[in-house]
Amino acid sequence: MLNPPLLAGLTARVVQTPRLAMHVLERGDPNNQPIVLVHGNVSAARFWEELMLVLPDDYYVIAPDLRSYGRSERLPLDATRGVRDFSDDLDSLLQTLNLRQPHLVGWSLGGNIILQYALDYAANVRSLTLVAPGSPYGYGGTHGHDGQPNSPDYAGSGGGTANAAFVEALKNQDRGAGPVSPRTIMNSFYFKPPFRSSREDMFVDEMLQTYCSPQNYPGDLVASENWPLVAPGTGGVNNALSPKYLNQSSFATIQPQPPVLWIRGDADQIVSDASMFDLCMLGQLGLVPGWPGAETHPAQPMVGQMRAVLENYAAHGGDYQETVLANCGHSPHIEQPSLFNTALLDFLTQV
Repeated sequence: MLNPPLLAGLTARVVQTPRLAMHVLERGDPNNQPIVLVHGNVSAARFWEELMLVLPDDYYVIAPDLRSYGRSERLPLDATRGVRDFSDDLDSLLQTLNLRQPHLVGWSLGGNIILQYALDYAANVRSLTLVAPGSPYGYGGTHGHDGQPNSPDYAGSGGGTANAAFVEALKNQDRGAGPVSPRTIMNSFYFKPPFRSSREDMFVDEMLQTYCSPQNYPGDLVASENWPLVAPGTGGVNNALSPKYLNQSSFATIQPQPPVLWIRGDADQIVSDASMFDLCMLGQLGLVPGWPGAETHPAQPMVGQMRAVLENYAAHGGDYQETVLANCGHSPHIEQPSLFNTALLDFLTQV
């Protein structure tokens, strides 16, 4: 039993696929055009509940918990495949449910997952909506709009970049309001302060479902001779997002080319050109010692890198549109639901 219960009109079940058992939320008739909602890191499908209820009745809406998040099966993640374990899980779910040509909506990590899905299964994609997605050149460890590595071993990315106290708070099921508690991190960075959700307690509980281990969140690490002295390991989600294993720039030339909506907040502190989770940005601010300087280790231009890939997509004949929501952080669908819903529905009706 989910506590608190799902919003009225939604149902939940576990779908056994050939790869894993996936907990999913659903609304609507499975014979209708599917919309698949893919959540981000340290979150779960329940972050989509309100959006699921406002989408038109002529869609079938489904939101899965990713492996080792929410109530899906806890399985290790092979980071050397980038985010392909996640995208292959998604394909296995769609195949099991016989869902064809879905509209894919991915938030943060979910944006990278649906980009990967399009790279590997382009013929089965109706459209892509990227909600505050991570850079197509991974998270941390690169510079320039073409994603050049700061160091040969991609130091500054991967499992070692996570705040160890935050990981411990997740493990300890911390529901408090300490400086690195899940509640504080969500309210400070998932959202643009002073926004607070009326469903805050439920969101915190869903964050605490994250399975923490060297092969899950945040992943393992190796020592590095290069600043900031940690490099990516081979397991877990933050390593899967390392540019050592994740480079999605070839999205620009996929065929066929689904239409793309890129929607983000103008005050996002997690995915931005000055991210407060990028160790180079923190080094520049004097918060991480030993920063080598802006010439070799500037802040990663995450937004600029995404725009460069999408501009290349357009140059190859693809169609994308960028929507920026004012006074909004990393969670547009929660912080600015009316504007977000309008942008999404306008896009879907054009596809």
